Amino acid sequence: MAVLDFKNVGTRISDAHFIRRTNPETTIPFGFKTPLELSNSAAHPFAMHYDIGDQIHDNLRNLLLTNWGERVGLYNFGANLRPLLFELTAGNDFDMEAAIRIKTAVERFMPWVELQGFSSNVETAPGDNVASIGIIVTYGITKLNITNKAIQLTFHLGG
Repeated sequence: MAVLDFKNVGTRISDAHFIRRTNPETTIPFGFKTPLELSNSAAHPFAMHYDIGDQIHDNLRNLLLTNWGERVGLYNFGANLRPLLFELTAGNDFDMEAAIRIKTAVERFMPWVELQGFSSNVETAPGDNVASIGIIVTYGITKLNITNKAIQLTFHLGG
């Protein structure tokens, strides 16, 4: 049996004084949640993102939903997908063109996001003149150890 002196034993990293507790009231937020909503805390008037992964997800969703000309001062900001929706008669060209537009926008405005997958689905209800187009984009961010995160976008067409 070994004889130990408690002066040299040390402590565990899992001990209570090493655990980092995050409190939204004391941590610094990364940005606003969109769409804007009022906050329940007295620290900020609007709900905020306290995780960088959530903020990037929100920013990517906003990038993909924005069309050219909608962002003041940055005409080419966005993936410009809505004008493409009226070209659904092109068939497989829709998926290819949408993927190219998404890739171009992400490479230009969010180059740290690595796009991994793209899929689309067109749904029409019988008797209705409305179609829904669902687009799912999967992505990852290597430097933040974020993998297989997905964004689902839904567009509605009436005719």
